[in-house]
Amino acid sequence: MTDTPAPLAEHRFPCDTCGSDLRYDPDTALLKCDHCGNTEPIEGSGRHLQPIAELDLRDGLSADLAQADMEETRVTQCPNCAAQVEFAEGKHATECAFCATPVVVDTGLNRHIKPRGVLPFALTEEVARGAMTDWLGSLWFAPNGLQDYARKGRKMQGIYVPYWTFDADTRSSYRGERGTVYYVTVTVMRDGKPQRKQVPKVRWRPASGRVARFFDDVLVLASTSLPKRYTDALEPWDLSALEPYAPEFLAGFRAEAYGVSLDEGFTEARAKMDRVIERDVKFDIGGDRQRIHHIDTDLSDLTFKHVLLPVWLAAYKYRGKTYRFVVNGRTGRVEGERPYSAIKITIAVILGLIAAGIAGYFMAQNQ
Repeated sequence: MTDTPAPLAEHRFPCDTCGSDLRYDPDTALLKCDHCGNTEPIEGSGRHLQPIAELDLRDGLSADLAQADMEETRVTQCPNCAAQVEFAEGKHATECAFCATPVVVDTGLNRHIKPRGVLPFALTEEVARGAMTDWLGSLWFAPNGLQDYARKGRKMQGIYVPYWTFDADTRSSYRGERGTVYYVTVTVMRDGKPQRKQVPKVRWRPASGRVARFFDDVLVLASTSLPKRYTDALEPWDLSALEPYAPEFLAGFRAEAYGVSLDEGFTEARAKMDRVIERDVKFDIGGDRQRIHHIDTDLSDLTFKHVLLPVWLAAYKYRGKTYRFVVNGRTGRVEGERPYSAIKITIAVILGLIAAGIAGYFMAQNQ
């Protein structure tokens, strides 16, 4: 491809009334000025009822996308957590939102596939922090420092996390076996006496056939900075509410560049598809048991898109280790890492031993 990607642009949205910077307000879904309170609509917002155009996967894998689908960004990898930290124009140093490590930008530009869709924040920082506080308050044996973190109301960071989505039309032929369970009566000896019992057996017969399935928006995390088990726990995402990408939705928030390449993302998506196809095949074989010997899948109409999903994030350092908490910016679902207070655990154990000793004493006195 000979096209030159679009240059890095600074997305700044001055207020028409006072000139201060506008930010996206999740409460109103408008751009809002914190200085004077003025609000302005986002042009073209509310178009989530219209499908977002997908890109051809083969073009993406062969680096043959159009110029309009590419961009250049200033991105540096965090030396601590490997997050892809994106820098605005004119900014050369910042703090990693994922682990609070100072990061300095290098001088180079990185070529990336543009986002096609964005799921705007629906929860304010105050609501997200309340959800995190409730979650932290439910934890047993958490250190006081962690609980103080929530009570002091330190601000969370709003991050747009990168994801890939993949579509595919699949048709699969298979060979396997269908098992039917039947029972036979056998005689066994128990305590020196013969007894009859039913023993299950399986009768296997060859099976073959075809299954078809269209996969829509198979979601793959394109970030390496957050533990996948936590981002998975934030699902499901209401992808039907995706808006066509507009930088206005990012005003006042930060966005992470993708760290998982398109081909790596498709490999994971294909594994997800294969697991679903295997379930389809077992259902098609039927019977009580199934054996699959071979599945041959043809894929067509392969498309993808790069999307940004909203996550509120807090990073808390406790005794030299970073603990992160994430909140789904649409639903308020919370996940995260947590430390344990050795002092609280020790006190609980001591109190437990004391209680057990007292109970044992009174039991002995009553005998």
